[in-house]
Amino acid sequence: MNRWRWSGTAGWRLPFFWPPRKQPVMSQVYINRIACAVPEHQVHDAFTIFAGRYALEGRDSNTFSRMASRSQIGKRWSVLEASEPLGSGTTCGFYRWGGTYPSTKERMQRYEIEAPALAEAALDSLGMGEEAAGVTHLIFASCTGFAAPGLDQWVINRYGIRGNVERTIIGFMGCQAAINALKVAWHIVRSDPKARVVVMCLELCSLHLQGTSAIEQLLSFLIFADGCATALITSDPVGVRVDGFYAGLVPQAADQITWHIGDSGFDMKLSGLVPFTIARTLPEISDLMLGGAKPSDVDLWAVHPGGRSILDAVAHGLDLAPETLADSRAVLRDHGNMSSATVMFVLRDMMARQQPGQLGCAIAFGPGVSAETMRFTTV
Repeated sequence: MNRWRWSGTAGWRLPFFWPPRKQPVMSQVYINRIACAVPEHQVHDAFTIFAGRYALEGRDSNTFSRMASRSQIGKRWSVLEASEPLGSGTTCGFYRWGGTYPSTKERMQRYEIEAPALAEAALDSLGMGEEAAGVTHLIFASCTGFAAPGLDQWVINRYGIRGNVERTIIGFMGCQAAINALKVAWHIVRSDPKARVVVMCLELCSLHLQGTSAIEQLLSFLIFADGCATALITSDPVGVRVDGFYAGLVPQAADQITWHIGDSGFDMKLSGLVPFTIARTLPEISDLMLGGAKPSDVDLWAVHPGGRSILDAVAHGLDLAPETLADSRAVLRDHGNMSSATVMFVLRDMMARQQPGQLGCAIAFGPGVSAETMRFTTV
C-alpha cells in the first residue's frame, strides 16, 4: 500500500516506486559434438629410446626403464617423423643426441608450419564447412605455440568465417585449458542463445623436448604427444548439456607443475608429488565440483589422462571403481598426454555411446596445482 509523504515545497505526494527488476533467463548450453585429430607419425618407441640414452648418461636407467614399462602408453603421435633405424642418434630430425637443441624461435616456426594441417583435419571432421557461415564465436586454446596473427585467423580465412566473428585466445594454461575454453563458451551461449561457438584446442607438445638427464623432465619423452580437439557449443539440445563449472586451486603446491618459456623451448616441471596432491585435494572439493552430488552419483568421468599415476590418484581420491576411468585410460594408451586437447578426446569417446540422462564430470589439471571441472548431463 502506497503512503503519502511530505516533500517540502511540493506538499503531499505519492512516492515513486521502481518496477521490480526481471531476472535474465539464461539459455541452456550444449556441447553438440566433438571432433579430434592426431598427426600421422607414431613416435612412442622412438621417443622412449631417445630419452633412455639420457637416462643412461644420468645413471637413472633403472628408474627410467621402470617408468617406461609402467606408463600404460602404447602409441603417441607427433608432427615430427621418427628417425630410422630407431636409436640411430636422431629423433625426428629435430633433436640430435649430443647436439644443440632447437631454439624457442625455431620451435615456434615449426609450430606455425605444422599446426594448420592438424587444425584442418579436426575442423573438417567437426563439419566446419557447413557450420562456417553460422559461427559467431571462435575460442582457441594452446600452450605449446604462439604467433600473431595466429591460428584463429588462419581458421577464419580458411573456412570463410565472417570477419566480425568474436575471438578469444586462451594461452599457457596447460592441460586444463579445454575446460576453461568450454567455460567461456558456456557463458557466451547462456547470455546469447543464438550464439554458435567453436572451441579448438591444439597442442604440439613434441616440439618442446629437452636435452637433459633430469629424471622429472625425461617424463615428457614418455608421456606427451600432439593432437587437436574441436567442439561446437550452442543452445541446440543435442549432445551433452553443460550444467556448471568449478575451479580448485592448491596454492601451497604451486611449484609442483610449472611451465616457463626458456631459450630452448618451453620448460616443464612435473613433480612426483602431483598425484599425492590430487588424491588429497579432490575429496575436499568434491561436494563443490559436483554441485552437491556424491561421486557415486556420477555415471561418466571424463578425467584428463595426464599419466597413469594421475588417473590412479583420481580414482583413489574419489573412491571410484576401476572401470570408471576406462575411457581416460584408453586415450592415454592410444594417444598419450596431448595437454589441453586430451580431455576432449575422452569426452568425444563418451558422447559416441552415451545414454540419455547420465550425469557426468570432466576434470583436468594444470599449473598451480589447479583443477578445472565441468558438470554435464547427456541428452
